Amino acid sequence: MNQRQLFLNHVGQTSAAPLCLNIVKAEGSKMWDAAGKEYIDLIAGISVCNIGHRHPRVVHAIKKQVDDYLHIMVYGELIENPQVAYAKMLADHLPASLNAVFYTASGSEATEGAMKLAKRVTGRTQIVSFKNSYHGSTQGALSIMGSEYWQQAFRPLLPGIVQLNYNSFTELENITEKTACVVAETIQAEAGVLVPKDDWLQALRNRCTETGTLLVLDEIQSGFGRNGTLWAFQQFGIVPDILLLGKALGGGMPLGAFVADKTMMDAFTHDPVLGHINTFGGHPVSCAAGLAGFKVLIEEDLIAGISGKEKLFRSLLEHPHIKNINSRGLMLAIEFDNFEINKKVIDALILQGIFTDWFLFAAHALRIVPPLNINNEEIKLSCKKIIEVLNSF
Repeated sequence: MNQRQLFLNHVGQTSAAPLCLNIVKAEGSKMWDAAGKEYIDLIAGISVCNIGHRHPRVVHAIKKQVDDYLHIMVYGELIENPQVAYAKMLADHLPASLNAVFYTASGSEATEGAMKLAKRVTGRTQIVSFKNSYHGSTQGALSIMGSEYWQQAFRPLLPGIVQLNYNSFTELENITEKTACVVAETIQAEAGVLVPKDDWLQALRNRCTETGTLLVLDEIQSGFGRNGTLWAFQQFGIVPDILLLGKALGGGMPLGAFVADKTMMDAFTHDPVLGHINTFGGHPVSCAAGLAGFKVLIEEDLIAGISGKEKLFRSLLEHPHIKNINSRGLMLAIEFDNFEINKKVIDALILQGIFTDWFLFAAHALRIVPPLNINNEEIKLSCKKIIEVLNSF
């Protein structure tokens, strides 16, 4: 059997028609398949590889940590230097109230932990989320996902979930003294880069404060510079009670986290003890990689170039088939009339050596979320290929 058939036979599948590209190498903003074909990566592992594939400083940190130790004990029992160093650096770059990091192995697990923490701290059970939101695929995260399409096959899910319309001021009245937390993406990624209206997040923050509800902001996709500032919430003048992180957090390795004030986080230490535990959360190799990647992001000032690169993409992507472009930083959604056109574009671009995808709740939109250090020539070539594909229709 060839590698493709072995993949289909023995690796659990998520769709009936996976892309089946056999990628054997990735570096910077590019990938290569087994036949040597080169691809410009406009997805970055769905916002994971913010500083590109295999950044030398990340690779060095991984090798160094491997020489020391791999897994030694479940999260939270032993002092592991990569965990401590990374948590301290994250806290140093967050508002003062976000000072305690609880590591997980993924963004979905971060969502689960934050939901438990909110219930534990408030003594309430109701959770509010928003339509067209994505926070992960585990049972709890699925319960607050904003789409019945993905939920219906797995019901019953968690009770006490209220879903509102993102950007609706009037529906904020549904947040009450019964609500433990509101979970929201600072910028809705899978909805096709839906940016909150002016003052809407401020109104959400105020309503949560009024009702004693914890505000949980999901920056699993939008964190680490993706939307043009280190944290997307900085653009809206608010601070969450709990922050969800993942994807780029690990510098290319699996890592998630939820961040809160230590006084709140300590609720997991009693009644019951071990109120939240995790075997692989904060894996030392992942933390070493993530810390190195975070240092690259800060020290190489990658965020400074994001606005210019966003403008370059937008200036070069003009075509009658493109109906609209939603963007914030290097997260862009290129809208077509329907999914059928989008899928043809995606498939044609892969043949042209441009790797991209669509959005879960905006299937008509082409996803562009490249590494933040993609260079201008790679952007120009990518846009040239996109326009050529559109001209061929």
